[in-house]
Amino acid sequence: MTSLSRRAFVTAATASLLAGCGGGHGTDRAANSAAQQGSSTQGSSTPAGQPSARTGVEKAHALARSAPVTLRVPAIGVDTPVMKLGLAADGTVQVPPIAAHDRAGWYRYSPTPGQTGPSVILGHVTVGAYGDGVFRHLARLHKGDRIEAGLENGTTATFTVTTVRTVAKADFPSDEVYGNTDHPELRLITCGGTRTGTGYLDNVIVFAALTSASP
Repeated sequence: MTSLSRRAFVTAATASLLAGCGGGHGTDRAANSAAQQGSSTQGSSTPAGQPSARTGVEKAHALARSAPVTLRVPAIGVDTPVMKLGLAADGTVQVPPIAAHDRAGWYRYSPTPGQTGPSVILGHVTVGAYGDGVFRHLARLHKGDRIEAGLENGTTATFTVTTVRTVAKADFPSDEVYGNTDHPELRLITCGGTRTGTGYLDNVIVFAALTSASP
């Protein structure tokens, strides 16, 4: 990925999660335009079966590009369809709608789950008058928990949680979340911490690595 495309990816995706948390944060139109040109992260491949120095888990081979359609996180009872998130007509990044049947959303300018790089899936922690959001209990995940992404091509990409972090929005670690990786990773992101009149003060970020895939 070029430095320009990577900056566009970070800018647009960060704006997406802030807006999804009720932050009302807009995006830079030039950055979004660059993101639309295609900013999938492609790093050098690493042999499967080798433990990652950063994650401490055995990595699986990268998969072909295929969009996610479902997401299961058994440890916290998540079993949700996954919608695609792109750009709204005004140039801002889309977020999942506030609805009774809340769904997670995959940011479609990130790699698909199982491709080399960080695939980004966003979800609400609460959905207004409808109550709990699909990622309400995301902060309860622990290292070693399993995440399953069902892909359009019929493959199930299984990830293993490596880290769960709650960070202040002002200190959001963009490079760690969206930076290039040499193997397939997943990021689940929602809000957390203290709730204010306009949203939440923190973000909950789950980092996970691809460990297996099955038809």
